[in-house]
Amino acid sequence: MHYGTFSTSSNPLPRLGARVGDRVLDLQAAQVDGRRAAPDTLLELIQQGPEAWKFASEVALAEVRLKPSATIAPDEVRWHAPIPRPLKNVFCVGRNYAAHARESAAAFKGDATLPEIPVFFSKATTAVTGPFDEVLRHAAVTSQVDWEAELGVVIGRAGRNIAAGDALAHVFGYTVINDVTARDLQQRHAQWFKGKSLDGSCPMGPVIVTADEFGDPQNKRITLRLNGVTKQDARTSDMIFSVATIIEWLSKGLTLEPGDIIATGTPEGVGMGRSPQEWLQDGDIVETEIEGIGTMRNVVRNA
Repeated sequence: MHYGTFSTSSNPLPRLGARVGDRVLDLQAAQVDGRRAAPDTLLELIQQGPEAWKFASEVALAEVRLKPSATIAPDEVRWHAPIPRPLKNVFCVGRNYAAHARESAAAFKGDATLPEIPVFFSKATTAVTGPFDEVLRHAAVTSQVDWEAELGVVIGRAGRNIAAGDALAHVFGYTVINDVTARDLQQRHAQWFKGKSLDGSCPMGPVIVTADEFGDPQNKRITLRLNGVTKQDARTSDMIFSVATIIEWLSKGLTLEPGDIIATGTPEGVGMGRSPQEWLQDGDIVETEIEGIGTMRNVVRNA
């Protein structure tokens, strides 16, 4: 199932929806025998657990089939970030593709040795923005805004000290993330949080595809286009640390909870690693796509 948070011009209130084929169902309005199909938000649905997920999916499929007039055409929908305000910072993994790790080391004149364990940092919750919203270029504080296409993982079942073999059973679903980064701030502050957390620097969406439908997270194509030109094009099989391994390491002594989001790293092709280096400019159009999920389209604007 493809779940998201959407609004329409006639009802601007963001609410939980399901994308089924080429139609969108308002799950707030869907009922079976007087029982609502789902709660108000996607985060609440994730927190309710597998039985709630199963019921919402069954209702969505039945409603689209039996009551097509109750559904909405995609071009009438505005998609928001699936979880517009996560409960925690977005967990992130750095240097998780070998080629990107090397281009990053070259750009920062650092150690090119590949990491032996995942490198973790985070992005502030206030960085999260929608899949078609503007990406803010904070020109007063940065002149080096970069792009990073990433597979996002959304936790569905809580756990701590999760073994790699059990890790994927804790995943609710997957989404698209662009880990927009202010490179000059990243270097100036000698750590990654500030340069990764400017407002609007975490486009996410357009939907979360549930794990059962998405399939193997290590066999998906991930691409990013800037003004129609492909800048990143790789497969998630190129990751140094798989999704399962990331969850294993992140959960060591740290409880992962339903709704937690993990950005799993970016492949090579970022602006920092190019010669000459390239930075996002006012008016640029960034399209971030992952096979099986969809495409985000964000316009860069000076703020």
